[in-house]
Amino acid sequence: MSKRLHLFEAYGVELEYMIVDKDSLEIKPIAEVLLTNDAGEIEGELEKGMTAWSNELVSHVLEMKSNGPTSDLTGLRTKFNADIAEANRLLAVKNAMLLSSAAHPWMNPSKETKLWQHDSQEIYHAYDRIFGCKGHGWSNLQSTHINLPFYDDEEFSKLHTAIRFMMPMIPALTAASPILDSKFTGYLDKRLYYYEKNQSKIPILTGKVVPERLFTKHAYQKHVYDKIAAAIKPFDTDNILKPVWLNSRGAMARFDRGAIEIRIVDIQECPGADLAIVALITELVKTLVKEKWVSFEVQQSFDTEDLHEVLKGSVRNASQYEVTNADYLKAWGLSGSVTGGEFWQMVHEKLSANTALIEWNELLKTLISKGTLAERIMQALAGDYSREHLKEVYSGVAKSLQSDELFMP
Repeated sequence: MSKRLHLFEAYGVELEYMIVDKDSLEIKPIAEVLLTNDAGEIEGELEKGMTAWSNELVSHVLEMKSNGPTSDLTGLRTKFNADIAEANRLLAVKNAMLLSSAAHPWMNPSKETKLWQHDSQEIYHAYDRIFGCKGHGWSNLQSTHINLPFYDDEEFSKLHTAIRFMMPMIPALTAASPILDSKFTGYLDKRLYYYEKNQSKIPILTGKVVPERLFTKHAYQKHVYDKIAAAIKPFDTDNILKPVWLNSRGAMARFDRGAIEIRIVDIQECPGADLAIVALITELVKTLVKEKWVSFEVQQSFDTEDLHEVLKGSVRNASQYEVTNADYLKAWGLSGSVTGGEFWQMVHEKLSANTALIEWNELLKTLISKGTLAERIMQALAGDYSREHLKEVYSGVAKSLQSDELFMP
């Protein structure tokens, strides 16, 4: 976000999609087909009016994103759908298409990973040299990123506090990565399981995924970016990797853009689902910033460790996760034991009259009542993880992407 915006003036949204063979659903590392300009040159990013297409790290993934901040999620949905149709037309020449969901169900990263060989390749090769990027946590994962703006330290403090307080519950709404290596992983959001462990060689890069209690630019610089710079120095001898790129907390402060980027949302089956979720998460954060449900002091009081424990539960069990942390439930005005699904049902019921949610309410009702995409995929698979059955179910997910409709077993 280049221009400094105030809280909730706009969104930045990024969606990541796999490129696969239309018939076999095997991954196809041919993002160059989609990132070739009119002069026949391959670029790392192509502007498409309201949106832009780009690549990061691996050649079988395309990122579609808002071309700068926008306040128009409806227009963005329409444009993303047009972009998906255009991408699929271009890929059809290679018998390929886009596939949604947060992980390929049988990709073998150690054999099939192909790093991007064009713009910024030196960055990706540095990552690969230090961390080894031929694994599920690096090359087999797709997510939705939500960028929310802040103007100054006061706005940063409110926004960062609200996001870190609510983010442990996000996977209970958005988990979409239950299958790897042709079997159930034991986690409905296995992408986030790997997300935390990706860079364990240098723990400061990711921390506990839930950010620390930091509320000013100065404090964040001192406790996150300065520590990252010191930790990476022995590994990055060519001085290629910047701390702002290396910060992998689930919500990252980008002071250069004046935004916080939420990175723990698994990508859904279609833009309608993704943008409905963006709208709901944003409205919840907005409510917390305004202290309508929970005071700033209470939000701020939770240790990162406690919030991390809640996150781990929703990563494993999504909407079926039983939240038992009495202090966390009390802060939300809840008691006893509440599942992730019940939590989001409560949130949606309270916020559904908000103007920003009215057009998304039917989608959200269905999403929350039918369970996360991961749970719907598991229901469709019904314990049969044969290649043919996986292909049948994930072909249905691909059709949902093309028609912008929810995937239902």
